[in-house]
Amino acid sequence: MGKVKREISDSKLAFILLLPSGLLILMLIGYPMLSNFYISFFEQPINPNLPADFIGFQNFTETLTDPEFYKSLGLTLLYTVLVVAGSTYLGLYVAILFNRPFRFRKLARSLIILSYVTPSISLIFGWKYMFNNGYGIINYIGRDVLHIFDTPPLWFDDPTSSFVLVVLFAIWRYFPYAFIAFLAILQTISPTLYEAAEMDGANIWQKFKVVTLPAIMPVMMTVITLRTIWMFYMFEDVYLLTNKVNVLGIYLYETAFAFNDLGKASAISVLLFLIICTLIIVIRKRVDLNASS
Repeated sequence: MGKVKREISDSKLAFILLLPSGLLILMLIGYPMLSNFYISFFEQPINPNLPADFIGFQNFTETLTDPEFYKSLGLTLLYTVLVVAGSTYLGLYVAILFNRPFRFRKLARSLIILSYVTPSISLIFGWKYMFNNGYGIINYIGRDVLHIFDTPPLWFDDPTSSFVLVVLFAIWRYFPYAFIAFLAILQTISPTLYEAAEMDGANIWQKFKVVTLPAIMPVMMTVITLRTIWMFYMFEDVYLLTNKVNVLGIYLYETAFAFNDLGKASAISVLLFLIICTLIIVIRKRVDLNASS
């Protein structure tokens, strides 16, 4: 009887301790989500003192029949796939290289994560300076040193080169997150497992496939899931680097604040939420299937 009372009291204490955080989450996440879903069915004026007109699913219909939405969606999917795959692969590769003792290892690790902890605005202006067509170091090396091209390219004024640079920037900017996660899990793998696999005649790839991959699979699933969510909603990096890559974040921003169509912008965000939920479900099933096989 005393044990039951103690469990009940512990449950009440846990509820009391979690209640402030739960209320904060409801206020900061739950209410804006419900409000956004509500606005998506209205023609919402910028002035909050003016009445909003209920138009039903018209905002969703206009979005789903807008060719620019599908162009932005395809560009965003390609951007997300390339960045998630590139940053995950690079983070895993560097983590495997750093999962061994060598001189100045701590200093090297600190340098690796430097791009992840530095404010984005500083990195973005550094990249824009490097690729500046007049005085950027990339054009200086390519034109004056290596003589690859005669006239300096306008890197961020061309849609194709802008997209390539935006992807490369995101991979370089965010791969340390995967590096930290993979390095932490790699250090928990017992060296005796690799020794046993080596005694059985396993090569480097077989040791990775049999020993390393099953151990890091849960972490890999988490890294891929979180990075997919973050990249799919990316706005500030692309917006500050160039105006030639119209991903969904920029498409949503322009709809809301350039065209002042808050109702349609809310409908776009609802559709984005449904798309990203579908992507995450597919990714988790795919990773679980690979892990089981």
